[in-house]
Amino acid sequence: MAGVEMFPGEYGYVVFVLVAYCFLNFWMGFQVGSARKKYKVPYPTLYAIESENKDAKLFNCVQRGHQNSLEMMPVFFLLMVLGGIRHPCVCAALGSLFLVTRYFYFTGYATGDPKNRLNIGKYGFLALLGLIGCTISFGISLLRG
Repeated sequence: MAGVEMFPGEYGYVVFVLVAYCFLNFWMGFQVGSARKKYKVPYPTLYAIESENKDAKLFNCVQRGHQNSLEMMPVFFLLMVLGGIRHPCVCAALGSLFLVTRYFYFTGYATGDPKNRLNIGKYGFLALLGLIGCTISFGISLLRG
């Protein structure tokens, strides 16, 4: 298959982790939809206002957990795609760790207490640091030829 030869065989693991993150993101989106119904926050309202809704903080925490994951998605994808070319297995492992920590970040946030997002979610930044290292390594290998 044309073009596939330039990727290492293990790059498929990187692809599967990225697809898994997409499914996690879809699941988080469904959780926000359920929270909208539960806490009576109609579309297109992005965040509930505490003076208008007694459950505003609970809804906003669910919404914010998803929003933060969306904000991190481009950085994560870029680091996975580029770093994975040189270090596919390491990036797949780090990406899997990031995915698991994102799940716990979201579920912790969704409790209504923002501090709970960091119980396990904080370790996702270690995975990102590792992915940054893999991407830098890939960049250096390109410069060295």
